[in-house]
Amino acid sequence: MVGPGQAVLSDTVAESVAVHGFWTRSRKAGLVYLVAGVFAAVVFGLATKAHETARFTLSVKSNGAGIDLPARPFAIAFGVVCALVGAAMLGGYLKRRFGACTAVALVAFVLSFLCWQIAGNFLPLVGLAQQTLFLAVPLILGSLAGVLGERSGVINVAIEGQLLTGAFCGALFGSIFASAWAGLIAAAIGGALIGAILAVLAIRYLVDQVVLGVVLNVFAMGVTGYLYDRFMQPNTEAYNNPPTFGPIHIPLLADIPVLGPVLFQNTIITYLAIVLVVVVTLALNKTRWGLRTRAVGEHPTAADTLGIRVRLVRYRNVLIGGLIAGIGGAALTVGSVGQFGKDMSNGRGFIALAALIFGRWSPTGALYGALLFGFADALQSNLSSLNSVIPSQFLTMLPYIATILAVAGLVGKVRAPAADGKPYVKS
Repeated sequence: MVGPGQAVLSDTVAESVAVHGFWTRSRKAGLVYLVAGVFAAVVFGLATKAHETARFTLSVKSNGAGIDLPARPFAIAFGVVCALVGAAMLGGYLKRRFGACTAVALVAFVLSFLCWQIAGNFLPLVGLAQQTLFLAVPLILGSLAGVLGERSGVINVAIEGQLLTGAFCGALFGSIFASAWAGLIAAAIGGALIGAILAVLAIRYLVDQVVLGVVLNVFAMGVTGYLYDRFMQPNTEAYNNPPTFGPIHIPLLADIPVLGPVLFQNTIITYLAIVLVVVVTLALNKTRWGLRTRAVGEHPTAADTLGIRVRLVRYRNVLIGGLIAGIGGAALTVGSVGQFGKDMSNGRGFIALAALIFGRWSPTGALYGALLFGFADALQSNLSSLNSVIPSQFLTMLPYIATILAVAGLVGKVRAPAADGKPYVKS
């Protein structure tokens, strides 16, 4: 028999489960999108001047081919679309379409925002897409470094230091040898050097990996800052004036309207980043190396009993990851401005780490995350040039706000590799 106290307890637990079951990830996101959509329709719509046009051009010129939209009606309409998607998710009607609904809601919200911002002006979509990919390249390569380390059980918080070291070595040795290729190779070695320190201290000496990553970032900032002040700044021509990689125009493909200039007219580092995403994805899922990497990252003890050398796999992957992150650093100097500046990585390593989490420790997912954050960075740059009414300080915050919202709001509950950050001590 069930006593009165047990019955009350049972009812309480049932109510708790019911409440918890109602507020699923999809419903919570739906509520956020509903509020955001209403906000966009009311605030962006009313703030937009009547009879003004928002022009989205498919070239860098305002008078080129493009799409003209009445700014106020479409700002309201896009906000309504975002709100409707949110209401449908909140009602539990689209719980199996979380990714698609999130994409539609976010795109609608951003378009509503842009209709308000560029009313009476124009936004070059091709230029925005080119800039997005360009800014995403260091993030793509940095997040790939994180994927390689964390899928084998080593947390890599030192991506920031690897990017910074790669940028410094790329500029220094590119200047000394007057070769962008020499700078690229030196940048890869510089990133691998930070990776080697991380690997030895984390795997051999079992140092806390998060603390170690932070220390390595500070170490890289200090060393590169000192060498910059000591050598580069007093003699810029000799030590901080490397040649840069120019864009490679792929015949026929680069002439495709809209997509051609975005995808097929980039530097060698951009093409290399895309190739590496494909290679790492295939290697992780289709090769013996990938199987061993995933085994070591999930259950190193079981992998060891099968004859897999756990420490060797971790050493190798962290070093390869450092090399790739170093190439990402080269994208900031020999792949871009052709000059090193103190702390020029500017938090990109941490954004790459966020892209890694956003992408659920997957190379392709990390690519999407990097593109999202690259878009936020490119957007704030374009809006600043349009003399936006939003203060420049808030626009500068945009990429970092997008990072926080994406990781905290869109990803939901994720599971890192089971052995991630756990030192392996062979019994």
